[in-house]
Amino acid sequence: MRVLKFGGTSVGTIASLRNVLSIVEKASKEDRLIVVVSAFGGVTDQLLKAGLLASKNDPSFNSVFDAIKRRHLEVATAFGIEEETTSKLYSYLSELEDMLRGIYYINELSEKTTNRLCAYGELCSSLLITEAMKLEGLSVNRKNATELIITSNGKSKQTIRYAATNANITSYFQTSSERITVLPGFVAATETGELTTLGRGGSDYSAAILAAGVAASEVQIWTDVSGMFTANPKLVKQARPIATISYQEAMELSHFGAKVLYPPTIVPVMLRRIPIQIKNTFSPEAAGTLITHEGTERTLSVSGLTNIDSISLITLEGTGIVGIPGISKRLFETLSQQSINVILITQASSEHSICVGILDNEASFAKQAIDSEFENEIQLEKMQPLLVETNLSIIALVGDNMKNHQGISGKMFSTLGKNNINIRAIAQGASEKNISAVIASKDVKKALNALHERFFEDQRKQLNLYIAGVGNVGGKLINQITQQKQYLKEKLNLNIRVIGITNSRKMHFNTDGISLKDHKTLLEVEGVLADMDVFIKNAISLNKRNSIFVDVTASDLVAASYSKFLKQSIAVVACNKIACSSDYENYRNLKELSTKYNAPFLFETNVGAGLPIIDTLANLMASGDEITSIEAVLSGSLNFVFNNFKKEATFHDTVKQAQAEGYTEPDPRIDLSGIDVARKILILARESGMEMNLEEVINKPFLTEENLNSSSVSHFYETLKKDEAYFQKILGKAQKKGAQLKYVAQLKDGKASVGLEEIPEGHPFYNLEGKDNIVLFYTKRYHEQPLIIKGAGAGGEVTASGLFSDIIRMRTY
Repeated sequence: MRVLKFGGTSVGTIASLRNVLSIVEKASKEDRLIVVVSAFGGVTDQLLKAGLLASKNDPSFNSVFDAIKRRHLEVATAFGIEEETTSKLYSYLSELEDMLRGIYYINELSEKTTNRLCAYGELCSSLLITEAMKLEGLSVNRKNATELIITSNGKSKQTIRYAATNANITSYFQTSSERITVLPGFVAATETGELTTLGRGGSDYSAAILAAGVAASEVQIWTDVSGMFTANPKLVKQARPIATISYQEAMELSHFGAKVLYPPTIVPVMLRRIPIQIKNTFSPEAAGTLITHEGTERTLSVSGLTNIDSISLITLEGTGIVGIPGISKRLFETLSQQSINVILITQASSEHSICVGILDNEASFAKQAIDSEFENEIQLEKMQPLLVETNLSIIALVGDNMKNHQGISGKMFSTLGKNNINIRAIAQGASEKNISAVIASKDVKKALNALHERFFEDQRKQLNLYIAGVGNVGGKLINQITQQKQYLKEKLNLNIRVIGITNSRKMHFNTDGISLKDHKTLLEVEGVLADMDVFIKNAISLNKRNSIFVDVTASDLVAASYSKFLKQSIAVVACNKIACSSDYENYRNLKELSTKYNAPFLFETNVGAGLPIIDTLANLMASGDEITSIEAVLSGSLNFVFNNFKKEATFHDTVKQAQAEGYTEPDPRIDLSGIDVARKILILARESGMEMNLEEVINKPFLTEENLNSSSVSHFYETLKKDEAYFQKILGKAQKKGAQLKYVAQLKDGKASVGLEEIPEGHPFYNLEGKDNIVLFYTKRYHEQPLIIKGAGAGGEVTASGLFSDIIRMRTY
């Protein structure tokens, strides 16, 4: 014999009821069945609502009752159930209406009355489902579970009287001849014959009790999902069904919030080693989850993640606790007297405090009762009044195999820490099948996704990007991400999603990831007015794991935002040089924030675009080498200008060409004034360990005073035309010496300088072509021949590539 239980969603609509009939018909050909059914989806909530309204003397309970009545009559009509059966349904509905009117008249809704009220959902559904089966020609009978399942008293969440219950079940099914027996779940009776219930979710429990009573071969729990999942699929899209799991693991998962299974369900079947199958009514062929005594041997150390929301943490602390026997007893007795369930307990070895997790809605009662119990100690200042922290949740890692794998807790807590998720309390049993942590409710989704990624997704890491600046370089970066997306997934186990984008006019967000091929249209059509403060708030409030802010602007305002991101453990990748060349205290603060909040701050493209200059310098320093001097050509735009400036081409036209080909900033004065190169050598000086500010970099400009003081870009170009003879003179002087003009940055003896120099033939800079950059690192190890890095140092593609490289590096953090 098998037991099939169908939950509220499985019997929620006419279509789903037809699915149930089909499943039962097929199963009945193979075995005798006990079919346990819940109330139609949502009816129990409606019954509770009607009762509450009636108890408050609110006549609108009639409308709720009418909706319940209409719902059941629609089912009867849809299945063509005969008038005789409909009259029985009307009898139930009439009793229900009378009960609601009684509640309305006396303005009272006791627990006992609530039990009777809620029972009508299952009584009505089981009646209609039985009659629908009969009309399908099935051999079926309906039995009221109140005649079989006996509890010890009239309160909810019953203690089952198994001796009497098993005797009733055995006696009935030994004489029953029908192929199928339908019973209402959730309901039972006390030893005195009063109707009671087994608590919300009690239909699962009913099925398990019946299965144990008949020694069934299997219990099938039919619901709206294909088994127990590695995490809540509503919060973790990558969650997947667990094929096989042990009773203990299932119990832990269901206790800690996995709503597929009511926790007490497992106990009766576990004692008799009856397997439980979790199946999907809407996808009957799906494998689902098998719960057995042995579980299965898995390579994964963790079987699932789960959470309980709406938790409060109450803490009793004070010197009066230390070494005093009986404090814990008084605390838990007080909670028990208030019928407050303890979900989590933790106590430090110092015995200075006891921390307990309970439901939010019980916190105020707990505080009042415990403060009263320890009133004397509080007055004597041996204890503090009970501390209550609300808006918390519990997340838990569950798995039988966890005890055989070292470092599980370390992986869990490091993953949470890297994502700026603060842990308020920790609990782990000696069995090592569960590690629980209390965190802020707002962090639950991020925590579950980060942990699921860490333990279940073959080490695939998801990076969530917020990009400021989607013009030339930013657009190319998005193109590169789009082009390489599949490669990154397959080769590096890396998934990159762009969650937010902004330019100077508009910004756009999509929590599931922006369609990159349509990003320009989405920004223009669906984007809202750009506001950097709002952009920052959105990125923080979305609270995504592995978040990265990418600055592809030259904006002071954007650069000033880095600290806000880093303090939220959001990594920063920037090609904007303003922050790293700002006041030294700001630069140092950003580096310290990066370390403190475990949020990488990467800015490789600040110097040399896509060339690995800063990374190489960092590796030299980390390995114990020391920089003695640096010589470099660090401006691809200036190198392009002076490589293309010939007597037959004016300086004005050469600069125009450089700007047109994207080698200069929109305002070329930034490049030609030398300020950009000065910032770069300053950054290298700082990264080599020096404390230096921009004004300490000696800048020897080659532009005229009129060039430097021009009022606008167009005015600047006019001054270049005017001063053409001056630039030709500089060029001619170098050519007479057989030298090349290069704009050189130097760092030596603690001093930094930038300026235009005449480079003789044979020098490493002499043949530097096009927009290339070159850096010569002279160190204690490289004292005779420098370490040379050379390559393209300007252009949208290479700069975007450098940013992309920094983003990819995040997979190792």
